[in-house]
Amino acid sequence: MTKNQVLKTYFGHDTFRPGQESVIDALLSGRDVMAVMPTGAGKSACYQIPALMLEGVTLVISPLISLMKDQVNSLTQSGVPAAYVNSSLTPAQYDRVCYNMANGAYKLVYVAPERLDVPSFVDICRGLTIPLIAVDEAHCVSQWGQDFRPGYLHISRFIQELPHRPPVGAFTATATDHVRSDIVRLLELEDPFCLTTGFDRPNLWFGIKRARPKEKPVALAAFLHEREGESGIIYCSTRAGVEEVCASLCEAGFDATAYHAGMSDTDRKQNQEDFLYDRKTVMVATNAFGMGIDKSNVSFVVHYNMPKSMEAYYQEAGRAGRDGTAADCLMLFTQGDVSTARFMIENSEPNPDLSEEEQAAVRSRDLERLYRMADYANTPHCLRAYILNYFGEDLPAHYQSEDGSCGCGNCSNCTGGLATADITVEAQMVLSCIARTGQRLGQALIGQILRGAKTERLLELGLDKQTTYGLMKKYSTPYIKQIIKALVGQGYLRVTNGDYPILVLTERSGEILYKRIPVTMRYPADMEVESKSAKKERQLQERPDTRAKKGSAATRTAAGSADPDLYKALSDLRFELARAQNVPAFYIFSNATLEDMCAKLPRNHDEFLDVSGVGEAKLQKYGDAFLGCIAYYLDQKENQ
Repeated sequence: MTKNQVLKTYFGHDTFRPGQESVIDALLSGRDVMAVMPTGAGKSACYQIPALMLEGVTLVISPLISLMKDQVNSLTQSGVPAAYVNSSLTPAQYDRVCYNMANGAYKLVYVAPERLDVPSFVDICRGLTIPLIAVDEAHCVSQWGQDFRPGYLHISRFIQELPHRPPVGAFTATATDHVRSDIVRLLELEDPFCLTTGFDRPNLWFGIKRARPKEKPVALAAFLHEREGESGIIYCSTRAGVEEVCASLCEAGFDATAYHAGMSDTDRKQNQEDFLYDRKTVMVATNAFGMGIDKSNVSFVVHYNMPKSMEAYYQEAGRAGRDGTAADCLMLFTQGDVSTARFMIENSEPNPDLSEEEQAAVRSRDLERLYRMADYANTPHCLRAYILNYFGEDLPAHYQSEDGSCGCGNCSNCTGGLATADITVEAQMVLSCIARTGQRLGQALIGQILRGAKTERLLELGLDKQTTYGLMKKYSTPYIKQIIKALVGQGYLRVTNGDYPILVLTERSGEILYKRIPVTMRYPADMEVESKSAKKERQLQERPDTRAKKGSAATRTAAGSADPDLYKALSDLRFELARAQNVPAFYIFSNATLEDMCAKLPRNHDEFLDVSGVGEAKLQKYGDAFLGCIAYYLDQKENQ
């Protein structure tokens, strides 16, 4: 079969997604590949299709047991013979898989990187025809990657031990330039075909909601109520947070379950299956669940706490909308999340595979990534633009509006989430405070002086005697920080490097201090501008409006623009078929495939094959059932 025939027969698609065909061609020609493609862009098909066209057994090196299981089960549903080799297999199961491998029963075998160090497994591989090796989540090979896995460093040695070196494909969704270079070097890729299709996920809405810790449960519940019955993931930074949030949601009536490394293997497995099989619609988890989920119908991801890096955030948020349908990614942010994440970085267990110097370098890089993550949470500008810029990509031109402004129109900052303020007077206060204290203090102390705080450190240094002390006591801490950030961004202030960053004036500072030029800034509309004391004083004079504003998440039905009655009938049928086979519903068909059925209304097998996501194997398994459902629906509609 040709690559197009394989695509249609096994995966049910008529056309390739951007970048897929060129990667497939490179691998089929025997060339190594380094591919960076966002989650949901179809990375797996880039090596699965060549595997089905080449003679022998393709090895796929993958980091997580659960991810392997999902991939293998999905392939099996599509009629592809595949298996996995990892620590979850019993000795008898392992022997059976190895026997089948040796006898050509599989086209793809997924394997954990640590298995490549087992001599018996290496001996089996040396006796096989291996036409291709795919390294999934390839960023794990780099100590600068967010999920460094020492076992990945041994991949190149394993390849060298094979009688014939096959082409090697390295795939990842999130990698900076530094990490990409590491992947090529450490996997010893030879003149690789390099592809970066772009990091944009246009179907995802990104949002930041600032909330104090005690406000987060209410904000989360409101968000979930708007998406009742939809499948989603909530990420928490700690195990205790997972337990607390999950218990709170269950008490409020949500079908939630939990996942973290402190649970028993049995409980983790049961809870994960409950989520995969849609017995539970909400999964509350730590990042231990990050790469272990391949569920296509996740319609939202909430970060209850800020992650430690943009790489981790984008990978976890990318679990939403894998089938291309609209999905929401919300972060509930409080400034304390930064301190918590910094504590976790500074007190993390040392990696025994790294020297002290390397440990220090990794910790420094982790802190740098944390501060970039905090900048994302605080930026008043387009969130999508920030993400793409972080990964070295500009916001695509089609996001630019007619008035020349640049924004995606599908994030909280671009959909009414910003306000504009004239901060000329406030900027003069900030710059004056920095100048009068000798340009020797950091943002925290400058903010405390301006707010008139009475912290022990401030009083000890006698900073309460400054003439600028308390000048901005009517403003909240986040608002003052936003002003300082705006002044830095516009070149009126500079932050020094080092362990204790200091705010210093620039040549442009005089334009505000002496020429009094006007200065404006944009800031999140939901940010508290007033301090608590100023707010109380105002409330004594006027009755406050206590009505909560609705979030600006993109609203949609689970079926998008499809007929909701037909979509529900198809969804119910999918659930019954999945339950009968004891497999997750999305293994049968994705939400996007059900939507395409609603749009095309197929009447026979040929028309059913035209539905996106329907291949020969699934036509034979499920075609008559879904065609019958559609025919019954149309008959009922005609007779109304």
